[in-house]
Amino acid sequence: MRSQFLRLFAAVVLVAGVVYAVGTVGLRPPLAQAQEKPKFSPEQVAAFEKDVLPVLKQHCFKCHGNEPKIKGGLNLTTRQAILDGGDTGPAVNTAKPAESLFLRAIHYKDDEHRMPPKQKLPAKELAILEKWVNDGLPVPADRMGESVKVVPKGVVTEEAKRYWAYQPVKRPTPPVSRDPKGSEWIRTPIDAFILAKLEAKNLKPVKPADKAALARRAYYDLIGLPPTPEELDAFVNDKSPDAWEKLIEKLLASPHYGEKWGRHWLDVVRYGETNGYERDGPKPFVWRYRDYVIKAFNTDKPYTQFIKEQLAGDEIPGYNPDAIVATGYYRLGIWDDEPADPLQALFDGYDDLVSTTGQGFLGMTPNCARCHDHKVDPIPQTDYYKFVAFFRDIRPYSDNRDVRSASNMTDISPPEERVKYEAELKKRDARIAEIRKAMTVIEDEVIKTLPAPDQRAAEGNDRPKVIATKVVPALTGKVKDDYTALKKERTELERKPIPPGQLLAMSVNNCNPRPPATHLLVRGSPHAPGKEVQPGFPAVLGIPDPVIPPAKPGAKSSGRRTVLADWIASKDNPFTARVFMNRVWQYHFGRGIVPSTNDFGKLGEQSTHPELLDWLASEFMEPSDKGTPWTLKRLHKLIMMSSVYQLSAQADAENLKADPSNALLWRFNMRRLTGEEVRDSILAVSGSLNLKQFGPSTYPKIPKEVLAGQSVPGQGWPTSPPEEANRRSVYAHVKRALRVPILVGFDQPDPDSSCPVRYVTTVPTQSLGLLNGEFANEQAAAFAKRLQKEHPGDLAAQITRAIRLTTGRVPTADEVKKDLAFVAAIKEKHKLNDFAALTQFALLCLNANEFVYLD
Repeated sequence: MRSQFLRLFAAVVLVAGVVYAVGTVGLRPPLAQAQEKPKFSPEQVAAFEKDVLPVLKQHCFKCHGNEPKIKGGLNLTTRQAILDGGDTGPAVNTAKPAESLFLRAIHYKDDEHRMPPKQKLPAKELAILEKWVNDGLPVPADRMGESVKVVPKGVVTEEAKRYWAYQPVKRPTPPVSRDPKGSEWIRTPIDAFILAKLEAKNLKPVKPADKAALARRAYYDLIGLPPTPEELDAFVNDKSPDAWEKLIEKLLASPHYGEKWGRHWLDVVRYGETNGYERDGPKPFVWRYRDYVIKAFNTDKPYTQFIKEQLAGDEIPGYNPDAIVATGYYRLGIWDDEPADPLQALFDGYDDLVSTTGQGFLGMTPNCARCHDHKVDPIPQTDYYKFVAFFRDIRPYSDNRDVRSASNMTDISPPEERVKYEAELKKRDARIAEIRKAMTVIEDEVIKTLPAPDQRAAEGNDRPKVIATKVVPALTGKVKDDYTALKKERTELERKPIPPGQLLAMSVNNCNPRPPATHLLVRGSPHAPGKEVQPGFPAVLGIPDPVIPPAKPGAKSSGRRTVLADWIASKDNPFTARVFMNRVWQYHFGRGIVPSTNDFGKLGEQSTHPELLDWLASEFMEPSDKGTPWTLKRLHKLIMMSSVYQLSAQADAENLKADPSNALLWRFNMRRLTGEEVRDSILAVSGSLNLKQFGPSTYPKIPKEVLAGQSVPGQGWPTSPPEEANRRSVYAHVKRALRVPILVGFDQPDPDSSCPVRYVTTVPTQSLGLLNGEFANEQAAAFAKRLQKEHPGDLAAQITRAIRLTTGRVPTADEVKKDLAFVAAIKEKHKLNDFAALTQFALLCLNANEFVYLD
């Protein structure tokens, strides 16, 4: 009976996700049981596209994807085709999922049905497919039918082009509330979009935050520093109807606004001041880029100009030092100064530029198409190399600091200053040339006397070795003295410091106006070039690639990056304004409207309020108030004037049940301070903060235990004097191999790649560092000195002042009474004097949740 059964229904061999029918009698099973068209939630469909589809594409679609031939009669491209099954019957039984042939095959529960046969899928992928089957095979509407034609490699379909992120930005009309009370809650169009989503779920926003909490929120959001008690009192006691608006405008006008919001941008562009790898050498003058970013935010520079200066500032005509400094953007990444494979390292550098530019400006992940077509998004491999082609005129990073030949250093001195020192530089260069000529004459006279092999070696790349090992030892008498003197003079001239008045900037320089050809690299290997590609835009947008004429004689670059920058900065680009507005929303509310701020594709998270995002993008590009397009400060004000921004962070039991993650924003999200805010706030309340702006980075004191982890302890970290070290954290040196402990401890991001969203961890080392760390204890002592100075001899007043400085609120009499008892107890128990006991209380205040969290 068993053999007859096998002959009738066929033995099945599954190879690499392929069903092969062996000995089939050619019978086709009947259609799967008729079912009504099921309805799946957006979350289920998103999970299919993000998790299930990549597994099917990788392991199954080659032979079960409808082209060129269905193996075993099984098509896995649509839900109905799976239910119909292949030569052995339905692949999935929705009534009894556990009995499905598909699950038995992938779990190796039948020797005759193994998919794939060579190696069982990893547990994670098995779990993904099993959940998909158990959920009833949720798929998007376009995968419900009989079959889906497999898209040939490198082709972008019309269906793919309809994805929301690729559509032009259109200004939607704000919805109208169906509740009269809701209409009263709406202060800005932003509120209308938020309330519409809340009402659809029968949710109600919580009450507004109190004025003190609101002011503290605004100070940290806009300038990253705590308000003083006096500033809080002034706002709380201001009863005028425009008190809140005046506070926002005051903070936006603060020079410290750019320090806070510039740091956000530095996260996106992977800002680092060293090269990484073993030596982790410094990037000279890269701090000018940081200062450029801070100033750009302070001056409310239009975002389009900000884009163009960073991507193509060196191609902007005329003397424009800001634009040159902005191109330091290209030099912020890691650099290997002795790569095992220089060509591979070169293209790794281009990959860094493609990744950072694609994710940072466009919310795309073109880097996923370096070795093959993107697995989920419509980004062919060709698109990746079109992107690379825009950057091919940029010469690789190097250690060369001679601006006349360096690829990454530019003289940005004013023309009138250059005149003063260029003549001196010419004289220096002429003298160096004379010295080299004289030394060569002496060397050649000795070389003539050497054996023939040495003479031949001296004619090529081995000349320095011959001179060091054969020529110099042979010198004697006056000739030796003359040669030594010449060498010393040359060395001194070459090591002369930068002339007074000369300003250098890390940048792109001496670009290649006629870049080498760009090829699609087979499997991403630079040693396997394929077809040539030209600079071009994403195929999914359906716009023609640019025609870029060859550079004119005397040009200093190819002009390609200007074309790229103009396209990115265009209001017709569907990504740029959406992506930037989404970042701004994230930095205000703790989560973007699209939570995956660097990835608007299908592997990212879906938008919670797509209409609001488009409205914000439209308002950014074309202000309804006739303000300056593409400027940010007016958007800050618009967001912060909304009711949703002013909500309390208090929870509501009913709302928590319906929306536990607060995706619909029925309350404000409580947040912990960033690493920079924690450090700067400690310095501020202790009275130690130095608010000096700009200039070379500082080197805060790092404990010797941390420095001991270096191969050469302390190398590359010349500790700054205390006053200089106590500047704001945005000015601290960013050394990739050695970071300031308190900043890293509170989740300052790794600067090796673009950071879309900072982690917010809660780990023991944070508490341990704030309690026992050298920095925290030093600042606690400074805090205690401040308290004693401001309220000498009055412990109750000192305690009250400490709580006000660290939390903003006025403590209750009972709270002060308990704290007095605490100080008295530790004095008695540990035999402390007044100052030591107050220092311990100050340290306690710096460790309070109320200090490091915002309502």
